[in-house]
Amino acid sequence: MSRSLLALPLFLSCALASAQSLPQPEGVVSLASSASVEVTKDLLQVALSTSREGQDAGTVQLQLKQALDAALAEARKTARPGQLEVQTGNFSLYPRYSNKGAVNGWAGSTELVIEGRDMQAIGQLTGRITTMTIARVGYNLSREVREKAEGEVTAQAIARYRAKAADYAKLFGYAGYTLREVSVQAGEAPSFAAPQVMLRAKAMSAAADETLPTEPGKGVVSVNVNGTVQLTK
Repeated sequence: MSRSLLALPLFLSCALASAQSLPQPEGVVSLASSASVEVTKDLLQVALSTSREGQDAGTVQLQLKQALDAALAEARKTARPGQLEVQTGNFSLYPRYSNKGAVNGWAGSTELVIEGRDMQAIGQLTGRITTMTIARVGYNLSREVREKAEGEVTAQAIARYRAKAADYAKLFGYAGYTLREVSVQAGEAPSFAAPQVMLRAKAMSAAADETLPTEPGKGVVSVNVNGTVQLTK
């Protein structure tokens, strides 16, 4: 074994002992603050779906395509960027098996997703689409609304963090403080909308009423500030 390899453990031991002997920083305080705001969700998302079954895979696939094409044609008539946008969703085609494990047919499903801020237009559109039925209804915050809310609560959370740091410095007999490490994290907290069973029951009746009852509910945008400060004399 070479001398350099023998010297490596000795070097590491000396470095560790030196680090342990260094005085620990004094006047360091860990702090956390947060702020949140409740915002009305401004995006409605509706997923419509349909399913087909048959003996031939090609026939089932064609039937699904025809149903989706008809729904798309109707949706595109009122599509507007940001207000009412349309996109295809999940598509699946799979075999069915008999008790003996042999393929005895095919089944499949397809989705159309409608999303936007114009909830009234989306509700009316769902009533005009006759080749698909409503599978899911959800509400979200748009990027613009979320970013605006995050900007407001970020300023509040940071102001609270600075106020805490100043108060702690005064209480501990220091003149002030300097920042050491700080992290700022923003996100949307989970919120509870109308009961899903009730919402789905209303949604399924939309075709008859030619409108979809909507109740977006609220979303909570929160910002957390965490870090350490060095109290100064």
